[in-house]
Amino acid sequence: MKLSSELAAGTPVLVLREGSNRSRGREAQHANIMAARIVAEAVKSALGPKGMDKMLVDSFGDVTITSDGRTVLDEMDIQHPAAKMMVEVAKTQDNEVGDGTTTSVIVAGELLGKAEDLIKKNVHPTVIIDGYRKAADKALEILEKMAISVKSNDKKAIEKVATTAMASKLVAESKEYLAKIASSGVLQVAERVKNQFRVDIDDVKVEKKPGEALTDTKLIKGIVLDKEVVHSGMPKRVEKAKIAMLNSPLEIEKTEFDAKINIESPEQMDAFMREEENMLKEMVKKIVAKGANVVLCQKGIDDLAQHFLARKKILTVRRVKKSDMEKLAKATGGKIVTNLDDMTKADLGYAELVEERKIGDDKMTFVEGCKNPRAVTILIRGGTERIVDEAERSLHDALCVCRDVVEEPEIVAGGGAPELEVARVLKEYAGTLPGREQLAVMSYAEAFEAVPTTLAENAGLDPIDIISELRARHEKGEVWTGVDAHKGKVADMKKMGVFEPLVVKKQIIKSATAAASLILKIDDIIASSKMKAPPMPPRGPPGMGPGMGPGMGPGEF
Repeated sequence: MKLSSELAAGTPVLVLREGSNRSRGREAQHANIMAARIVAEAVKSALGPKGMDKMLVDSFGDVTITSDGRTVLDEMDIQHPAAKMMVEVAKTQDNEVGDGTTTSVIVAGELLGKAEDLIKKNVHPTVIIDGYRKAADKALEILEKMAISVKSNDKKAIEKVATTAMASKLVAESKEYLAKIASSGVLQVAERVKNQFRVDIDDVKVEKKPGEALTDTKLIKGIVLDKEVVHSGMPKRVEKAKIAMLNSPLEIEKTEFDAKINIESPEQMDAFMREEENMLKEMVKKIVAKGANVVLCQKGIDDLAQHFLARKKILTVRRVKKSDMEKLAKATGGKIVTNLDDMTKADLGYAELVEERKIGDDKMTFVEGCKNPRAVTILIRGGTERIVDEAERSLHDALCVCRDVVEEPEIVAGGGAPELEVARVLKEYAGTLPGREQLAVMSYAEAFEAVPTTLAENAGLDPIDIISELRARHEKGEVWTGVDAHKGKVADMKKMGVFEPLVVKKQIIKSATAAASLILKIDDIIASSKMKAPPMPPRGPPGMGPGMGPGMGPGEF
């Protein structure tokens, strides 16, 4: 009894596993905000047309050079849990609208920085979150009022949006050329559903091959397959192609169960081989009978079948990817056939030309000249592999913003103009609110001024002078005045033709506000210690069993 009372007096109670960490209150908030802001700082210098690129080297030594916010954060291998939320902001932004990833992370970081200043002044995080939510709703409202409506098929407006998206990338020198390709590709695959247009970005296939220059990048009204013709005896070029798309192998299928065939004489062997040959011949006859002169097959093709197809002068490609087959069906207007017996002439697709061409070191098959293709291909060329990779990322952003405008045809000017206008109106709105929420809305407005400030800093300008002039211009009602990074001054972005989709700006507000609110609400971090491997049983010298001491043989106690 005495022992238990002594224990009760001075024993600490361990609730968490040994080695676990816990930080609470201000300490926890400061740690989270700090981690998130460091991530925002890492991508800050990549914003805008004068932004710098990042070189990322992974554990295998592979190098990526990019200024794309999502790619930078993905490759950084971030460990801190609050910092990972910033990566999620970039991912959400990229998945939803495809552009504005760097801006969304910078805004989220600024919102958290301003919130920390308020917390130091004893403003409760819940009050800040409520203020931020009101400010976000108001900001979305302001943007809706500012937006310029365009037509869904206004090619010039869509081109300008794509050019702006690529102005801050490695491929900026060829941005107008690539913007034309991106806008043409998106408009080609856009489908009208009732009164709206729908675009599936996957219908624009992007193939890349290092070599030649960026300006040799082409939009092909059809599909490019990274495959070669299966047999050397087949034609390498077929005009006015009637294309059979097969999802069944042109070979004799092996039985799924074990089967034995007893062959007792050479004649039987010969008959058996001839029967296989006849079956393959029949398959090829069915294709020829339907008038096909090109076969694109998703599965394998037997060597004998290849020989028969070559004799009939049918160009054939095998093991085409499922996703490519679906795009081919959309492009050529044909149908994918799973059973040769059911194939009809109506199932055949049509293309002006199917041709095998040598691109760089590889042979590729081009299916082009389709009448009204619902799927197209962009073949990217460039001086080095790094440039081709970055061009692919840049084109992805351009295609996404083109889709955004086609689906929701409203745009705003760029260059930090909408952000500064949002900040100006929010400051007026803050004056109408009571109590401490007013401080939160003011901080939200100031956080948005970080976008034009960063654009000015990255262009080597004095941010204080630029922001002062921008505020003065916006007070006069010059809504579209923003930062002209190339000339190093403020200018009317609308006149310069710098446009961005409204959807991108709205998503920045939603993503950044949600992430900042989530991180601000945390006041306790409990981190479990990492699991340790169980200790190994002690071993004696070789030849002893586990746990045996010296002088102990098996069976001794």
